[in-house]
Amino acid sequence: MTVYREEITGIQSKGVSPTYINITKEVKDIIARSGIKNGIVNVISPHTTCSVFFEEYVHDTMPNGKEFIQQDLDNVLAKIIPDQTAWGQYFYPGLKHFEDVESWPDYLKYLPSGTREELFNADAHLKATIIGSSQTFALEDGKLGVGQTGYIYFVDFDRTHPRSRRCKVVIIGE
Repeated sequence: MTVYREEITGIQSKGVSPTYINITKEVKDIIARSGIKNGIVNVISPHTTCSVFFEEYVHDTMPNGKEFIQQDLDNVLAKIIPDQTAWGQYFYPGLKHFEDVESWPDYLKYLPSGTREELFNADAHLKATIIGSSQTFALEDGKLGVGQTGYIYFVDFDRTHPRSRRCKVVIIGE
């Protein structure tokens, strides 16, 4: 049994609205580099406002660049978890969280404009919790065990500002 690990780096979220990134090609390239033929592939987000999900590739896109199914997902999630726009709308973030973040030496990475409103992302945390931080796939004869239209997406639900993200891929097999 072999374990192979690699990261997809340089994933750039846009802020303003959820950012969806098709990472299928990167995952397939990692599988090829691993040399593992049969087993499982785990695709994992280490970020608490991000998710990894499996969905059909949709050929139609909205004017904002999102695939139709991604816009549909945004619309459905907004009905149950509205975007956080005001203090007190959600319990999170609380005063202790603000104070802790503001004490970090690199706090401007999280509060680029220095305002607490940049931590109004309770909705992003809840959406990521519902969708999940990882997906597991079969690895069969050196190929990702999915159908022709099945694609792997990384999504950052945090709208507060653009960020650089990464995704971990762990392959276990022989």
